Amino acid sequence: MVKFLKANKAVIVLQGRYAGRKAVILRSFDEGTRDRPYGHCLVAGISKYPKKVIRKDSAKKTAKKSRVKTFIKVVNYNHIMPTRYTLDVDLKDVVGGTTSEIFQSKDKKLTAAKEVKARFEERFKTGKNRWFFSKLRF
Repeated sequence: MVKFLKANKAVIVLQGRYAGRKAVILRSFDEGTRDRPYGHCLVAGISKYPKKVIRKDSAKKTAKKSRVKTFIKVVNYNHIMPTRYTLDVDLKDVVGGTTSEIFQSKDKKLTAAKEVKARFEERFKTGKNRWFFSKLRF
């Protein structure tokens, strides 16, 4: 079987707290691991989308509206829906070693989430991948 759930693939989270949110696969584990013996992946996504920015807004208001809130989560393959899109944001160095290293301590996960947030905001401000930063309407 062809493995299509690779890094930088855009997915939609279907279950849980972040259901309906768009995310990007950081690392996939097709065979599973010792503690998770099923196919899963580490995703980074948007929990709070940026607001609509209009031209007459001040610089301060534009900066506030273009904020993004992110999450990092390990998700079962059954709980995500892959899209045909890929996001060309380099998030490999955010992950670092194994996934358990990120989730060992709260501050490591927090620093990783802040780094993802900075990369996503920078991507939004350049205007690339606009579909990724728009809210899903369903």
